Amino acid sequence: MPADNDTASTPPDLDRLFHPRTVAVIGASDTPGRPATLNWRRVRDWAARAGGQAIPVNPNRASVDGITTYASIVDVPDEVDVAVLLVNDVDDALRAVAKKGPAFVIVFAAGFAEVGEDGAQRQRELLRLLDGSGVRMLGPNTNMNAFEEFLDLPGKAIALITQSGHQGRPVFQGQELGIRFSHWAPTGNEADLAAADFIRYFADQPGTGAIAAYLEGVHDGAAFRRAAAHAARQGVPIVIVKVGRTAVGRSWAQSHTGHLAGADDVTSAVLRQYGIARVDGLDELLDTAALFARARRPSAPGVCVYSISGGTSAHLADLLTAAGIGLPELAAETQTALREWIPGYLRINNPVDSGGHPVGDWRGRKILDTILADPNVGILVVPITGAFPPMSDKFVADLVAVSETTDKPICVVWGSPSGTEDAYRVALLGSQLPVFRTFGNCVGAIRAYLDYHAFADRIDDLLDPPAGPVRMPAPGAVLNEVASKALLAGYGVPLTRDVLCADADDAVAAAAGFSGPVVLKAVSAAITHKSDLGLVRLGVAGEAAVRETVADFERIVAGQPGAGYEGTLVCEQISGGVETVVGIATDAVFGPVVMFGLGGVAVEVYRDATFRVPPFSRAEAHRMIAEVRGFPLLTGHRGAPPADLEALVDAVMAVQRLAQDGAVTELDINPLVALPDRVVALDALARGVRDA
Repeated sequence: MPADNDTASTPPDLDRLFHPRTVAVIGASDTPGRPATLNWRRVRDWAARAGGQAIPVNPNRASVDGITTYASIVDVPDEVDVAVLLVNDVDDALRAVAKKGPAFVIVFAAGFAEVGEDGAQRQRELLRLLDGSGVRMLGPNTNMNAFEEFLDLPGKAIALITQSGHQGRPVFQGQELGIRFSHWAPTGNEADLAAADFIRYFADQPGTGAIAAYLEGVHDGAAFRRAAAHAARQGVPIVIVKVGRTAVGRSWAQSHTGHLAGADDVTSAVLRQYGIARVDGLDELLDTAALFARARRPSAPGVCVYSISGGTSAHLADLLTAAGIGLPELAAETQTALREWIPGYLRINNPVDSGGHPVGDWRGRKILDTILADPNVGILVVPITGAFPPMSDKFVADLVAVSETTDKPICVVWGSPSGTEDAYRVALLGSQLPVFRTFGNCVGAIRAYLDYHAFADRIDDLLDPPAGPVRMPAPGAVLNEVASKALLAGYGVPLTRDVLCADADDAVAAAAGFSGPVVLKAVSAAITHKSDLGLVRLGVAGEAAVRETVADFERIVAGQPGAGYEGTLVCEQISGGVETVVGIATDAVFGPVVMFGLGGVAVEVYRDATFRVPPFSRAEAHRMIAEVRGFPLLTGHRGAPPADLEALVDAVMAVQRLAQDGAVTELDINPLVALPDRVVALDALARGVRDA
């Protein structure tokens, strides 16, 4: 919603959207075979289920399905909670809606921001028509998914948000597997109401076990972060499919719903920062959200695998271990008890292999009770790779029965390709057990579940995002290295000892003031990557070498169009340490972001970097540094001394302050050398904020 709309900063009362008393359906019809007839009846039935009534609005009808019809929504005598537009003439309909002033209007019509700039202008006009009315809009380019029938199923529910309705269908059909859903918000182009509004609302509903979302983009990064933080503090996990990982995906996201997908690496970092599980497939979205909805907080992080086959156990154990999920050895007393019912040639320390026969009699339940009683086990995973009745029937019956006696999640993988067996269709799907069809989805869901609860344990580290929209300052001029380092010095970032010299004589004199070889650099704001042109020389010693280097620099810079030679920087030479990179970028969705990576000049080759969006805590900066693949280099690799991690965190936090202050729009401290007792910025490049 535009900033000048008086509803923009007011959280919408979405209870009136999902539980309306009166719904006015503009364009309602009872003409057989017409889409408007089908949609009117669908809304009518939904309103009745929600405890309200639907009123048809159509100037060409006296009644629709026997219900008195009004020529305009303005003529409806009752207060209207929701207006549903089934007409293509959206502009005229919205003028009447704005005059009536319902709480919400749902616009299904397409042809707006998803089709380009002309459509985006039309979309802005829709908002202008509602400006000042207090009416909140869902859509345009949305669909009828909000009016689905939700089955009365037990347990905590999944609340679903989709920016593409068809992508939500395979997830919502989880109802057919016994998975409860409470809401479906199809947000479409999100001209006004957005995923963030629904995340906040769903997180406040007592029956919500998880929020599942399919997103193509985020319009307001700050609002999204605030909603994610709210859900985190409410203890409601979020699972998201976010398209736009590739250039092709980003292009389709733009054309389909008019969303700006944003830089994917930044998006992934924001999701991690707020404890949001990101998955790739719609099947993963359903499976992971279902585990969150059905499983309580783990009592221990350890996973035990129990099956009737050593091969099955080994396969699943490999996948769990590769995902970083621990399989602790069972306690000695647990193994002693298991050995009473499992032959001595089978493994019982974790994974547990029963060999098959014990699951078919009284021993099966004893084994399950004993494993679940082990204090090292927080999650039990039971892969059943094929149906083998009557043994598998008894196995499943025991699993369902024991699940009612424990708070520990029991994840069952039913591997039969047909899925028609009673043990699966009736017993497992009729229970509250988390049930999977593939090893991969089970492992991914458990990884997300453990990550979320580790995040929940450190929720106090999560800092509140700033109020209001993201500020996007216009970038100013590129600062040369001297000016960039001067800026860093003001924020406490340690620097090399440097001397700026106007000519070769000054450079010779400056180099003589250092105790050993020096580093010489050409200074020119127009040249951003000096080393690519040979404008950084290491280990320069002696007057002749200094003069020769300065002459080379002057010749190279003179050959670069638009570049002026601003002097020679004589710097102390730092040996050893690990080259890292710390910087600031401005993301189109989330605003200023802080980057940390390894690799120095080769950072773009290694791409070993991660991001955080301010504000974040010192503890989060530690986790940020530990995320990079090369982190072992900082902790002491092959006998090398460990780097001073606290000094490295100091530098990251200083850069965060730079980002928060808006001092620059771009910054590269590259390299920032991490030494055993300090960090030192060897080079820096900044782009200043215009008129700052």
